[in-house]
Amino acid sequence: MSNKKRRQNEKEYQNWSEITNGGRLYWKEVAAGDKSGRVSRYEKTVDCDEITISFIQKILDVNRNAIEIHEKYPINKGHIILIILLFLIVSVITYNFV
Repeated sequence: MSNKKRRQNEKEYQNWSEITNGGRLYWKEVAAGDKSGRVSRYEKTVDCDEITISFIQKILDVNRNAIEIHEKYPINKGHIILIILLFLIVSVITYNFV
């Protein structure tokens, strides 16, 4: 394990929890620049050697519900807007029962 990298991650991310593979989930939250009350939550998952497995940005609304997810690493998949996805799923289910 890289103690230097662990100290660096602990300094950059004020919050972390241990995960099952001996790694950690680090996260930090940054308030939006406007008055919407939204928050960006950055989550970094590392293995037991502090090597990054994934890096995700979540946009949370005022009630702390995720409304967007942006997976940035290992593959940048762009933003996934969860409200639209939920609407589409409900629409498909409703259509199948009509």
